Amino acid sequence: METYSFLRGLADSWALLALTLIFVGVVLWAFRPGSRATHDAAARSIFRNDDRPARGPTPARPHKETPR
Repeated sequence: METYSFLRGLADSWALLALTLIFVGVVLWAFRPGSRATHDAAARSIFRNDDRPARGPTPARPHKETPR
């Protein structure tokens, strides 16, 4: 049970601290001042090859009732 207690204490303290620091680092990296152009380019990338507006929705066909 000694190993379990050691690993449990390690996970409760140091692993939590490490994961919190990694999370803060990723958030700071994503919102850094120089990344705005990169994020804007990624947001517009799905429209890069569009040369005309998308077609509107096709009208629904009227349902033909069958005689009974």
